[in-house]
Amino acid sequence: MYRSVATAIPRGGSPTDSGGDYVVKLDQVPRWIDAEHRSLEGENEDPLFPNSYFVDPLAPVSGAEGGGNGVLSRFPVDHEINSKIYLWRGNPWNLEVDAVVNSTNENLDEAHSSPGLHAAAGPGLAEECATLGGCRTGMAKVTNAYDLPSRRVIHTVGPKYAVKYHTAAENALSHCYRSCLELLTESGLKSIAVGCIYTETKNYPREPAAHVAIRTVRRFLEKHKDKITAVVFCTTTSTDTEIYKRLLPLYFPRDKHEEEVALSKLPADVGDENGETIIDERKIRIKPLPAATQNSPKLLPPQEDPPVTDVGLTRRRNSAYLESYLDPAFMSIIKDPDQRRIEQWEKASQAQGGFNCAKLLGFGDLGGPPLSVAEEYSLHSRYLAKANSLNLSEIAEMKIIYRGGVDSEGRPVMVVVGAHFLLRCLDLERFVFYVVKEFQPLIQKPYTIVYFHSAASLQIQPDLGWMKRLQQILGRKHQHNLHAIYVLHPTLGLKAAILALQLFVDSVVWKKVIYVDRLLQLFRYVPREQLTIPDFVFQHDLEVNGGKGLIVDPRTKYVYHRP
Repeated sequence: MYRSVATAIPRGGSPTDSGGDYVVKLDQVPRWIDAEHRSLEGENEDPLFPNSYFVDPLAPVSGAEGGGNGVLSRFPVDHEINSKIYLWRGNPWNLEVDAVVNSTNENLDEAHSSPGLHAAAGPGLAEECATLGGCRTGMAKVTNAYDLPSRRVIHTVGPKYAVKYHTAAENALSHCYRSCLELLTESGLKSIAVGCIYTETKNYPREPAAHVAIRTVRRFLEKHKDKITAVVFCTTTSTDTEIYKRLLPLYFPRDKHEEEVALSKLPADVGDENGETIIDERKIRIKPLPAATQNSPKLLPPQEDPPVTDVGLTRRRNSAYLESYLDPAFMSIIKDPDQRRIEQWEKASQAQGGFNCAKLLGFGDLGGPPLSVAEEYSLHSRYLAKANSLNLSEIAEMKIIYRGGVDSEGRPVMVVVGAHFLLRCLDLERFVFYVVKEFQPLIQKPYTIVYFHSAASLQIQPDLGWMKRLQQILGRKHQHNLHAIYVLHPTLGLKAAILALQLFVDSVVWKKVIYVDRLLQLFRYVPREQLTIPDFVFQHDLEVNGGKGLIVDPRTKYVYHRP
């Protein structure tokens, strides 16, 4: 439904290769409230709201009141606001609106601006930008639009993204959108077309950037809905279009059903009243004034102004009297965040330095405090962002894990080959990044793991402490959506290790293990044509299960025995 408008009015000839030299009027762009509704029949079959980059911490705020199920919606249905939202596939500067947004750098250079904007606007735009003295990250400046169909161009500078400073990047990006909207209203303009304010060179992940953009616009319109008539989200790629189509219903629900679905899909942190990320350490934490008790001394009646010579004495006497009346807890803040971190580190250190039965048994370090849902989410997000920025081709070539087809019930399959896990020549940290990146598309919905333990008993395996850490990084969505782990050719040692995983790491995940002794038994769960099986697995199956029937591998023509 969201595509370039075919009935656009030509301007200066036929459309160009850079996006089309034509004008699109606002009434030709589909409004969000007029967009097609798709059915929502279940969490696992939901095409419009698949679980996104933000995983299991997309949970409603606990303790909230209201709503059909006792939870207050953070973004309730507002038809007036929804009527101002548009989603369009195309370049913003082709739209006939009051202002378009240009994502640029601090120097407002033409080379670093939105591709095609300066060519469409003409040389006057670059000349005016050169007189502005640059622009700081997160801020915005306005110029004339020159040859564009819009009246103004608002230039803003998006932040560079780094996992370590992701909160600062989120708030800077939020400030970009808010600064553009503030400039719009201050200039007396009412409609704006805005593209994705980030560039690939700045490494900002697409989906988190879309969350920040949409929620910031929503919060601004809640306060200034009478000053703005239209906000057009413009996308230039199919990936961005699909992301916005999935996320817009979370922040701009069109009916109660979408509002209820959003309760379970929204991130745990949707920002403050402006859409900026909330930082607990920067909150002002003051306890309420305690109620006076019967034993509390009574305040003295008002007195006449004392003589000048007695002012100091009176001030000291009244101060002492006030201290005796007020609870000392008044105006005290909660425990210092730095002190809380120190205590967490001390607990982790005590757990590591104390008596650790698992470590003595050779299972690795299983100590340390458990992670909360928000902590697991933050950990997974940082690893995923880092993984997407790395070239992990050498890990992929080892074929330790790779995608299979689907199991007998249509669930996607991830294949793990134990014999390929060469711990001596494997960088475990880079391997974790690769696992997070490969598993991310699967763990959003129910999936299956097939583990070939064939000929892997001689390889050194990572300890349980490492396995626990990996499971924490994958997050709770992995735990919830994992259907089963089919283990082919298990040994007694492997069964003992899995029992230890159940006891020390996670009984929920590791109780989903199903032991499979023969390939034919595995094919009952996952069809043969859905698996890419190494040749040595067939050979190992023949050696272990010889004399129990016959099976022919179509690739190698090996003959194996049937049960």
